[in-house]
Amino acid sequence: MATVPVTTGLFTVDGDGAGRLLGGSCRACGRPHFPRLPTCPWCSSDDVEDTTLSDHGTLWGWTAVTAAPPGYRGEVPFGFGVVELPEGLRVVTRLTEADPARLRSGQPVRLVVVPLHTDEAGDTVVTYAFAPAGEPS
Repeated sequence: MATVPVTTGLFTVDGDGAGRLLGGSCRACGRPHFPRLPTCPWCSSDDVEDTTLSDHGTLWGWTAVTAAPPGYRGEVPFGFGVVELPEGLRVVTRLTEADPARLRSGQPVRLVVVPLHTDEAGDTVVTYAFAPAGEPS
């Protein structure tokens, strides 16, 4: 059985299970974006290069998802929030902490790759999430 990403091209996973988000950086205006798009969402230039984004940030906003969205095969509840990366980019993301009371504005977080579900072939489908800094993976 293999480990496969929920969607190709969103993040990398290295041999240690650590991950990095894959975004784009506009050569015209210099602004990053995630996920990577062929055209800059800020200035519409098509001069976009691949970029690897930071693996840490600060928590900006959060909530808990307590009912599974349509088609979702992972466990609930799970945390869901917005993380601001050092690049100034805010990423809407899954959080490893599902209890909103255990999170706070400005809290340091780090990117982790976590199992989401097992697919029909028996492969483990993984996704990216942010965990409070210092929390074990």
